[in-house]
Amino acid sequence: MINYSICIMGTKPGTKKADITETKAYGTSQCTEVIDIHKFAKHISDHGSVYSRGDVVGLLTQAVDCLREMMLDGKKVRLGDLGDFYPELATEGADTTDEFNAQKIKEVNVIWIPGKSFKNLRAEAEFQLVPSRKAQADAIEVIRNEETIQGLE
Repeated sequence: MINYSICIMGTKPGTKKADITETKAYGTSQCTEVIDIHKFAKHISDHGSVYSRGDVVGLLTQAVDCLREMMLDGKKVRLGDLGDFYPELATEGADTTDEFNAQKIKEVNVIWIPGKSFKNLRAEAEFQLVPSRKAQADAIEVIRNEETIQGLE
């Protein structure tokens, strides 16, 4: 189940808040939990794996290290249905090719192109509308204030 809330945003991404002239209602997902590598490994080992949680953590950690190594070596790594990973450069522009050099490279980012199993999960997803994070925080504040007032009575 994917929780989502509705928020009002500008229709042109990247527009400064003061410069927004048109808005629309959009859905935004709300994750219910952050799963670390140990919980994820336990989940994998609990699904009929012959490997223990520790084995899976070790394998995932090694996979991350090796994937990073491959990115720094300029390779594209294809991991089946998980997808493709490759390095992409964020650079400053130069007026001419003669003026461009490695100093213009500001970041090396990793791009993930989802494989078949991750292309679009819409057909299998179920959704539940929940209050926005702000509405949740406001409701908690009201509850706390009520508890404080009741405690003073």
